Amino acid sequence: MTSIPNVLTDELRASLATISTATLTHQLQQRGIRGSFLSGLSPLRPEMRMVGRARTLRYVALREDRNRTYAGGDNAQRRAVESAEPGDVLVIEARGVADAGTIGDIYVTRLLALGAAGVVTDGALRDTPAIADIPIPVYRQASHAATYGRHHMPYSVDDAVTCAGVFVEPGDVVVGDAEGVVVIPAALVEEGGAAALEQEDVEAFAIERVAAGESTRGLFPLAESRRADYEAWKAARD
Repeated sequence: MTSIPNVLTDELRASLATISTATLTHQLQQRGIRGSFLSGLSPLRPEMRMVGRARTLRYVALREDRNRTYAGGDNAQRRAVESAEPGDVLVIEARGVADAGTIGDIYVTRLLALGAAGVVTDGALRDTPAIADIPIPVYRQASHAATYGRHHMPYSVDDAVTCAGVFVEPGDVVVGDAEGVVVIPAALVEEGGAAALEQEDVEAFAIERVAAGESTRGLFPLAESRRADYEAWKAARD
């Protein structure tokens, strides 16, 4: 396989699986990454969490005189699926085109068999009812019964792509929950993940106190005057 970085340890994977995409998006904004959340996509199985290494598939617009070259034989779609490794998430750039499928149930089944951690497309799913029965997280813009050949040609594997408005490089970390999908640059995974865990603890403390009747003032965001209370709460909980 090509030298695509994999920064996900078992510990990091388990930790990221407990953090919301909202928290991760905020931490990335704090670090200057404004475009990390993939807008307009929804999960097929909202109860499933997704954490994995990004692998990419890029579709380009159909051009009839080039279709046989790009869509035939061992094309980029097949190569992307067959090269998946355990823990990978296939991220598909389909230019936001929703009225043609980008992947169907056979290839999603193959990804599951290879141990992939999920599928993300900014286009449409085909065979959506069947894919809903496959135990793997899938995020998509829409559903459509037509094959990709209606609008797309599979063009490249493991190049940088733009999916749902977000730049994604192979080796980035992809996290999904019921709200959607966030892409974390590989270099920021450890730092951002640790800060996100701390943020979720602080917010759990704030929610508990607000639910008990306290004002949000000093709790959200946490003021220095309440930090000792938070630290005592955290120590007692731990």
